[in-house]
Amino acid sequence: MDKIYIDELLKYGEHINLECKRAEKGVPKSIWETYSAFANTSGGTIILGVNEDLQADNWDDRFSVLGVRNPENIVKDFWNTINSDKVNACILKDENVQIVEYDKQINVVVIQVPQAAYNIKPVYINGNVYKGTFKRNFEGDYHCEEGEVNAMIRDANEDGNDGNIVEYYTMDDIDVTTLKNYRNEFENHNIGHFYNQLDDKEFLRQFGGYTIDRATGKEGLTVAGLLMFGKGLPIRERFSNLRMDYIDKTNLIGDMRYSDRITYDGTWENNLYNFFRRVLAKLTMDLKRPFKLEGLQRNDDTPAHKAVREALTNSVIHADFFLSGSVLRIEKHEGCFCFRNPGALKLPISQIYEGGSSKARNPRMQNMLRMIGFGENLGSGFPIILDACKQEQWRKPDLDENSETKEVHLKLWMISMFPKEVTDYIYNLLGDTKINTTKESLTVLSVAYVENGVTNQRLQTILEKNSLEVAKLLKSLTGVELLIAENRGRWTTYKLNTDFKTSLVGLPNGLSNGLSNGLPNGLSNSGQTTLQVFSLIQKNPHITRKELSEKIGISITSIQKHIDKLRLYGKIERGGSSTRGGYWIILPGKN
Repeated sequence: MDKIYIDELLKYGEHINLECKRAEKGVPKSIWETYSAFANTSGGTIILGVNEDLQADNWDDRFSVLGVRNPENIVKDFWNTINSDKVNACILKDENVQIVEYDKQINVVVIQVPQAAYNIKPVYINGNVYKGTFKRNFEGDYHCEEGEVNAMIRDANEDGNDGNIVEYYTMDDIDVTTLKNYRNEFENHNIGHFYNQLDDKEFLRQFGGYTIDRATGKEGLTVAGLLMFGKGLPIRERFSNLRMDYIDKTNLIGDMRYSDRITYDGTWENNLYNFFRRVLAKLTMDLKRPFKLEGLQRNDDTPAHKAVREALTNSVIHADFFLSGSVLRIEKHEGCFCFRNPGALKLPISQIYEGGSSKARNPRMQNMLRMIGFGENLGSGFPIILDACKQEQWRKPDLDENSETKEVHLKLWMISMFPKEVTDYIYNLLGDTKINTTKESLTVLSVAYVENGVTNQRLQTILEKNSLEVAKLLKSLTGVELLIAENRGRWTTYKLNTDFKTSLVGLPNGLSNGLSNGLPNGLSNSGQTTLQVFSLIQKNPHITRKELSEKIGISITSIQKHIDKLRLYGKIERGGSSTRGGYWIILPGKN
């Protein structure tokens, strides 16, 4: 880690995962709330010795590197405190805390906090799990509600959420028809299995749907047994906030909100098994099944069918049905399926995409579905989805969690990464501009158009790049106004600028020729301002953004947009220190 990394982190970093503190008098007290928040969310970086101006309207003007006094003492105090009873768990290694020489006699302390493992959360401070647990959202660190803390405590249980006895519920609360249908399916998949000879109670017991507590002698249905095979009314009495909903938003006509729906309407017993089977049939009914023989057996299973099954299975086995307002919602759209389940991701998104590890919240439900051919163990479920998308040449699925609604969202796209109608639209949008449309930039623009916006995190999975690499690409595209950044606190969404008009249209011979030969016809006012900025930089390479703003009469934010355009077109670059003594370099031969 060095000065360059610090500069790039301050300029391009995702600020939801970045916290800067002055640390003038030692380790700031607020650092521990941030430590807890990063550990309980997706990790992040804390830099001590940097002032953050929250009023600045431009990220380039937001941070000032001041440095810290006695960095060795600060690091020592930090380790002494984190290893005391201030926090309940230290998840840092020595390499996570570094002193970085930013400039001569200017040192900063960088603390990289990883996401804590699910069996360690919640990470809390001051010895109080309910008052000292924090998470990170758009605005910064926030104090967790009791329900969020309880959810993390449940997730830390290696035995899962679905094995506890539901008191006062018996086999009388099981829907006989549902269980019979499951047993028939089980027998078809497991001919000759000894489970087939058991009575219903003992059959459920083998799967953890019914249990006997050896310590107390209590017995009864488990959460898994009731939710999977129970009658609708008993389920709704015990899980009053739980809803299961399927909505088909394809083939809409006029003011139709949906073309088909499965919800609580009294026509079916509202348990998870029935919901699963009904929804799966709806999702796959339009998927093509090519005729294929393997030996004497017909095999019409396709990657698309496998992906849909895995996605639906994951929604059930990873759902937290104890959350208030739990909604298991599946939507069918033109070009994609959307799966929403209550809860947070137990593993980092990058780890899920890699596969190889899995920890279902509902392992008994997972086993029930696996035994009839749905779902895989050992973390292979999501790689199956990714492999299907690759084989079908679909856009990568979008996996995300919403901290506000406390849901996990999975969009399974069934459209190409570069649909012709999308690429045609983008090329028409670009017109005769000379913007360097690399495959990566076209990918970003395509995703932003099709998905109505894109985030840094989403692009990391699509482009297989780290956060800083993606941020640089996004900044270049916002600099020429192809993308519009919509900041929400510390989080940014980027949308395609459908009204894009390049400021450099009509400059066939390049920007410098335009300066020497006058403004060509058709150049926009925005283009004139870009040329004005370039002219002032040529005259004074040490001119600051603030001085440019004062001379031209526009905001520093607007100045930055024109600078980004000049950078993208290869006219200028920045030299020297980003905080002191920096200057502009005019790049020759870039006409």
